Amino acid sequence: SNLLIILPFTVPIITVSAGPVLYAGCQVGCAGAVMACYSAAGFTWGATLGITAPATIIACNMAFGSCQAGCAAALLILTL
Repeated sequence: SNLLIILPFTVPIITVSAGPVLYAGCQVGCAGAVMACYSAAGFTWGATLGITAPATIIACNMAFGSCQAGCAAALLILTL
């Protein structure tokens, strides 16, 4: 019927628009994790420590960067 004709055209639109939504959710998860990491180390996320940053904060930052890279890779996979 008409639904079978329309369905193939709507599924790719749903899939493509879900990519950015999932990416945003992934970024929120990364931000929450880095905030928890900083808090556990006794620091506030967003305060610049520069060269004097302790190893725990550097580890938090590295984990945050890896998390963001994973989100970007997932976005690319979902939207290609």
